[in-house]
Amino acid sequence: MSWAVEEWKEGLSPRVLQKIQELESQVDKLKKERQQRQYQFESLEAALQKQKQKVENEKNESAILKRENQSLMELCDSLEKAKQKISHDLQVKESQVNIQSGQLNSSKKDIERLEQELKR
Repeated sequence: MSWAVEEWKEGLSPRVLQKIQELESQVDKLKKERQQRQYQFESLEAALQKQKQKVENEKNESAILKRENQSLMELCDSLEKAKQKISHDLQVKESQVNIQSGQLNSSKKDIERLEQELKR
């Protein structure tokens, strides 16, 4: 087969044959270079797809974290309101305890006074 491919070159001058050989060598070189560039292109395209997938995953994770953050902020607000209510309730109860404590002291004094009167 190679012989048939080379048959058309018979009778050509050495200078022309040398130029043909140079051109064929250049074609082979360009084919190899094209293959290398095709491989580089495919590698870069695969890396690009990986990066796109990574970006998409990070966007999804970011959205999840934003929703979680919003939920936590709402929970914090709810807890803050509950804390304020409990704090207010505590103040009310402390005030009631103080009133009752004052009433107890007053009642003790009344009892002491009445006991003193009974002794007389």
